[in-house]
Amino acid sequence: MSSIDMLAYAGHSTFWGLPHSRDAENQDVTVMGVPFELGLLRRPGARFGPRSVREASVHEMSMHYPWAYDVKLENALIDYGDVGYDLGQERLDYMLDETYTHARRILDQGSKLLTLGGDHTVAYGTIRAAKEKHGTLSLVHIDSHQDSIKTEYGRISRNSFAHDLVQEGAIDPRASVQSYVRTKMPNNFDYNIIYANEAMAQGPEALAGKVKSIVGSNPVYLSIDIDALDPAFAPGTATPVPGGPSTRELRAFLSHLTGLDIVAADLVEVTPNYDAGEMTALAAASLAKDLIYLMTDTIDG
Repeated sequence: MSSIDMLAYAGHSTFWGLPHSRDAENQDVTVMGVPFELGLLRRPGARFGPRSVREASVHEMSMHYPWAYDVKLENALIDYGDVGYDLGQERLDYMLDETYTHARRILDQGSKLLTLGGDHTVAYGTIRAAKEKHGTLSLVHIDSHQDSIKTEYGRISRNSFAHDLVQEGAIDPRASVQSYVRTKMPNNFDYNIIYANEAMAQGPEALAGKVKSIVGSNPVYLSIDIDALDPAFAPGTATPVPGGPSTRELRAFLSHLTGLDIVAADLVEVTPNYDAGEMTALAAASLAKDLIYLMTDTIDG
């Protein structure tokens, strides 16, 4: 890598400086942004999340500590750019259709998919596409919220994907885990919920072992809401909830998930206008890189 390639303030802004391409053929992982938010009760701005995470990602252009190799040298990776953004009253339906269409195209070309949100509504299209490609999925959902409120009268929200996608048959809840949760929502489908105090008392390695025992060899969709982190480490999010893990602890947990068959993943809910010194965006970029390592670990293994 030349010194010019490491100038974070110049050039085309892609995640981790990856080449931009709309052709996922022969790619191991494709990064796709969905700068969309359906609407929040307070602290809006998640639509700016993908851009802020991309910009923060270039602060570390070489090997991602503490992984022992440079995934960018070992695997084929691209940044697909953004999809699913529009104006007008039909923008939700447009986002759902557009996100599903592009996700299915990427997966059909043989690439795994990492999606940068946006709010958690973006998971509808990507999970539907992954289910059609790989069959019913195990969801590993890292979040301070369960997002399991039942949609009524067709009014989906960022709080409903974990309910609705079980109802559609995309997710097997009994082979799925929701971890670091610290709010109470309905659990109509018997998800395995590991609340934050229990998760942190177990420690990252034991927690990962429990997740692996529940998921087994199933295809996995791994979804991270940045508000899973304690607000001390990720203030720039729509609904911060105190009492969560540090960035270091969450990264350690992810590092012990190697071997899972992660076919697609997302990282959502970065709200940069509430961030401080890019703290949240940097944490999100670091976690997103960990997700790339986890997905390519299966390929390499």
